[in-house]
Amino acid sequence: MALWDRLKESAQSMQSQLEAKKNDLKSGAFRDASMAMCALVAAADGTVDASERRRVAQLIMSNDVLQNFPADDLQRRFDTYLDKLTADFDFGRVSVLQEIGKVKKKPTEARAVIQIGIVIGGADGDFDKTEQGVVREACHTLELPPAEFDL
Repeated sequence: MALWDRLKESAQSMQSQLEAKKNDLKSGAFRDASMAMCALVAAADGTVDASERRRVAQLIMSNDVLQNFPADDLQRRFDTYLDKLTADFDFGRVSVLQEIGKVKKKPTEARAVIQIGIVIGGADGDFDKTEQGVVREACHTLELPPAEFDL
């Protein structure tokens, strides 16, 4: 099976798992950690152009699990985290990882945040090494083994 096919299958599987847990994923901490993860993946290569920002924003708005929250609120939070990362990636990364870490004590939410990162990273068909690296870093922050997610 080609890498692209495995990636697409993995992202679809993650999305299905997320949808099955949708009713358990309604906390403010999950909302914030999810938007922090989306921003971290979007800015993984150190830059975010306007088309990438729009693409990730569209994915956020169309994700069934994230529809537990008002779209404009998600957009505002995503933009805030992304602004931190684009202003100073290293400093912003620390701040964003701290936000992600707030769901560490809730295993269902922690795993869902990682799955959202994988879904967002793979949405363009290229879950590249830098995106995988920031998702792995989030796994460490959440004390989850990256191997659990094939990272």
